[in-house]
Formats: sequence, structure tokens, C-alpha cells
Amino acid sequence: MRDSTTIVRERQKLVRRQMNDRHIAIKQVQFDGGWDSPSTVMSYFPEDRDAQPAVMSVAALYRMLDGKALPLDLLSLLLPDGYQIVRAPESIDHDKVCELAAEYAAAKNRAHHPDSEAGREIGPGETAALGCMVMQIVGGIAA
Repeated sequence: MRDSTTIVRERQKLVRRQMNDRHIAIKQVQFDGGWDSPSTVMSYFPEDRDAQPAVMSVAALYRMLDGKALPLDLLSLLLPDGYQIVRAPESIDHDKVCELAAEYAAAKNRAHHPDSEAGREIGPGETAALGCMVMQIVGGIAA
């Protein structure tokens, strides 16, 4: 089994590739996180694919969570599989949650229709769409 440091470094490299794909500049992350120089952010997310990233501290993650340069789905790549970073709402709009739950139930029922993507089974596209709906419900939808 690989050690946790190796896994974290691989995930940081994945975040860097996503930053490149999404056109998120190191400078954006630097300014957003309040670092004086881009060198710290570059050490966590090096441009050179062969470079070993410095293992990011929890304090650095806090800085990135406080900012908006790196979206939560990108920061979630740093976590073990099955975990997501979600912002907890200060209040819950129960009407919105009820509406989303009804939409989820209808979409799930449509996915089981014989004429749907995978017939009576839930197909990959349907699974992804239903997963997004669940995340909205679990997130509580702030009022």
C-alpha cells in the first residue's frame, strides 16, 4: 500500500492539472489565500509534472477554503475517495429541500423506465445526474 504522503502529492498534482484545464492561475490562488509570494502556492502545485509537490499543510487548506480561487470540487480532490468538501448553510430552506427531493424521486423513477438510458437499471449519465441532485439536497440549500 502506498504511503499517505505519496497519495497526497499525487492528488496535489491532479489539482494542478485541473487548475490548468480550468485556467486558474497560481497568482489567483496566491492573492486569494493571502500569500505574499507565489512560491508557496507553486511548491504545493508545481507546474512541472515531474516535480514533487511540497505536502500541503492544513493551514494552507484553510486559506484556500476561505478564498474563492479554487472551487470546493477541486479542493475535494485532495480528500480520500468518497469524501467531499461542502459548505454548510447557516439556515435551511425546507421548501427548497422538499422541491429538490421531489425532483430527485421523479428523476430516479424515470431512470428505471425500460426506455431510459440503461433500461430498468440506472445508467452512468443518470447516476451522475442523480448524484448531483443528492449533493444539493445534502447541502441543505441555504435560504
